[in-house]
Amino acid sequence: MTDAVTAAPARRLGLATALSYSIVTIPISALGIGLGIFLPKYFASHLGVGLTVIASAFTLVRLIDIPVDPVLGVFMDRTRTAIGRYRVWLMVGAPILMLAVYQLFMARAGIGEAYLIVWLLVLYLGTSISGLAQGAWSATLAPGYNERSLLFALLSAVGITATVGVLAISVVGGNIKLPQAVTVPAMGWVVIALTPLCVGAVAAVVPERVAPDVRTQRFPLADYAAIALKPAIIRLFFAQAALTLGPGWMSALYLFFFSGVLGFSDGTSSLLLIIYVLAGVAGAPTTAWISTRFGKHRTLIAMTTAYSIGLCSVIILPKAHFWLTVPVMVWCGFMASGFGLLISSMTADVGDEVRLEQGKQRMGLIYSVIGLAAKIAGAFAFALSFGLLAAVGYNAKEGAHNTAAAIQGLEYIYILGPIFFVMLGGACFIGWKLDARRHGEIRFALEARDAALGEDAQVSALTGQPIPALAIAESD
Repeated sequence: MTDAVTAAPARRLGLATALSYSIVTIPISALGIGLGIFLPKYFASHLGVGLTVIASAFTLVRLIDIPVDPVLGVFMDRTRTAIGRYRVWLMVGAPILMLAVYQLFMARAGIGEAYLIVWLLVLYLGTSISGLAQGAWSATLAPGYNERSLLFALLSAVGITATVGVLAISVVGGNIKLPQAVTVPAMGWVVIALTPLCVGAVAAVVPERVAPDVRTQRFPLADYAAIALKPAIIRLFFAQAALTLGPGWMSALYLFFFSGVLGFSDGTSSLLLIIYVLAGVAGAPTTAWISTRFGKHRTLIAMTTAYSIGLCSVIILPKAHFWLTVPVMVWCGFMASGFGLLISSMTADVGDEVRLEQGKQRMGLIYSVIGLAAKIAGAFAFALSFGLLAAVGYNAKEGAHNTAAAIQGLEYIYILGPIFFVMLGGACFIGWKLDARRHGEIRFALEARDAALGEDAQVSALTGQPIPALAIAESD
């Protein structure tokens, strides 16, 4: 419980820098809620695309996209430019993301599976580049064990603001009776407008420290195999998969469940979702603070357990009762807000351990491996949830009548799957060893080694040439 006090001192991340950097998460966060909740339903109910077509397109794209992240991670870690290592990749991802958002959110009736596959591939390429660059840059920006949790909590809180902004479009649109043909494209335009503004501002003002490598720039396959087989990374991989699949499953079915089972309109469902998301404004910093006292892994186990207990209560909620639903949304949103930030923070800690072991920065590659788990889980979230929804005979088209059996099937699918996966995600950290005390030892060794490299490290960081006194010969 007192491990945090032993963490090695590291250079401090200034509040101004943290606040400036935090806006980098706005476009991806704004996109995430639209892509995960509103766009699939828009395709199914308004554009008339079949549930199985949507599920198969999302699944196929994720499967095709699987090898992309590790390749991107390797090249990001090997990048040396005058403006930094990860900054340039963040700038590359922005226009790709904007193009794909336009093609998907402004899609017209008559699109088929091929159209969805092509533009989802482009979209996920853009999100992969942007997300990996954000994660790796964040990890190098805040090197301390507790400092990382606080930075990721700030990123989460700012992302929540962006998410609420997008949800507000649906709420306002529902209140003034705007059709989906207006509200969903509006979400896309918000993302397109915010992306160059936020990415450009961060690239212009936030510094990036490129950690020196003490090894040559070849591709040592043994090092990559060691990363893939490292127990801590395996735990993070399966935890990320489970904690993506559980909430992702719920996101895919959220509007169907809240309208078809609980009897809320889309506008009221969006308002309840805003409450769920806003609970993270308090949940994220609280989670970060608790993790400084009890450790990240213990905090995550507690949060996943509490979340699952809260989700169980959805079963007993009376139909269309707004004020009794609000406490459940607050509870679950509060708990869920800590999942991503704690996984990201622990991934950065493991990245430090790998750099100490291998003498090279592998942060981009490690984040790509964990991101790979999220992609696989994201694919199966749609495939499993939409596939099961179709299997129980649920009709997703606007105005369609569903049998009592189909509605009950929706209820079981919505509740049971997420509880199982979220609890599994928390269980992955039973016996976790990389706590504040161990990370403090790692950071102390890294800071001492980096300081010893002196001026040679600065030259190596910019040129990519090995440090003469410390370079270690490698063979492929």
